[in-house]
Order: sequence, then structure tokens, then C-alpha cells
Amino acid sequence: MATTRPRHFTSMRLFDIRPVYFLIATLIVGVVCVIALRSNNEHMAQLRSDVYAADYNGHGVQQALDNLQAYVTAHMNTNLSAGVGSVYPPIQLEYTYLRLVTAADKSALSDNIGLYTAAQTYCQRLDPSDFSGHNRVPCIEQYVTSHGAKLPNIPAALYEFDFVSPSWSPDLAGWTLLATIALAGVTMVDFLVRFYRHRLVKTA
Repeated sequence: MATTRPRHFTSMRLFDIRPVYFLIATLIVGVVCVIALRSNNEHMAQLRSDVYAADYNGHGVQQALDNLQAYVTAHMNTNLSAGVGSVYPPIQLEYTYLRLVTAADKSALSDNIGLYTAAQTYCQRLDPSDFSGHNRVPCIEQYVTSHGAKLPNIPAALYEFDFVSPSWSPDLAGWTLLATIALAGVTMVDFLVRFYRHRLVKTA
């Protein structure tokens, strides 16, 4: 006659294995969350590059800005700022600004075109690592005014932009973040319950 394992023995085996499953699930979902957050940031960076490319080429700027704004405002981890010490606002369109200047003051195109070119060359040499040119507008303004030219008053809202990223968004990154927090909480509670049960058994 076949013997069967006592029921309490089977229960103890499941009792020992279950926390490992919780931990594994937490780690897997956590890794997916990190990958999704990184993907959000990388896609934002690509859309931001599209804005700078459109600014340089002189066409499609508004559409590129609309695409960037729509994505940043709907996805977490897409903050446009580059960190501590970064320029604000983070999007400053150098070539749009220069086009606005020359459009506002027709004489600037003929009288100061050489000065603007020199200003661009100077500011690019001053910060060659800034491939996007997003912090060169103040440098150009300072260079031009210091050489005696008067710049027309251009509203900053026409060439400076910032879009706010949400703290949480209902996308893959957001849902996996919630799942990771929930699973981590369940794992911790499960561990504490088992710890205190074990102590009660030992003291009984």
C-alpha cells in the first residue's frame, strides 16, 4: 500500500517556496520597469533631436515641437532638463531665434549678418560638446550686443520651450512601476508574517 506524505509536510514545503516566487516576480517586473523607463527617455531624446534638426533646417519645427510635447506630457521619465546646472528652459532654438531676429529687423540681415555668423562660430567654439546648440542663444545675444549691435525684442516664448513630464503615466513603465511596488510590498509582508510565525513556534 502506497504511503502518502503528511499534509503538514506538503504545506511546509509550499510555505518555504512561496517567498522565492514573490521575490523572482518582483525582480522580473522591476527589470521590465527599468527597461520601459529607459525606453521612454530614449524616445524623448530622439524627438528632441528631431526638433533641433528641424530648427537647423528651417522647416517642420512646429510639428517636431508638437510631437515632443505630446510625448513628454504623456510619459514618465521624459524630463527635458539635463540635470543639475543645465540651462533653463531646456529647449532653446538657436536658428529659429536668428531667423526671428532677421525677420524683425530687415537691416540686420544685411548689416549684421557677418556679426551673427561670428557670434555663432564663437559660441560653438566656446562649447563644442553642445551639439544641439540649446544653450547658445544667451551666448549669441551677449556677443552681438557686446559688439555694438542692438537686437530687436523677440518674445522668448517663440524660441524657448519646456514641457513637463508626469510623475506617473499609464504606460508600460507606469504599470510595471506600480506592479513592482505592489509585489515588493507583498514580499515584505509575507517575510514579516513568516518571521513572526517562526518566532512564535520557537517560543511555544
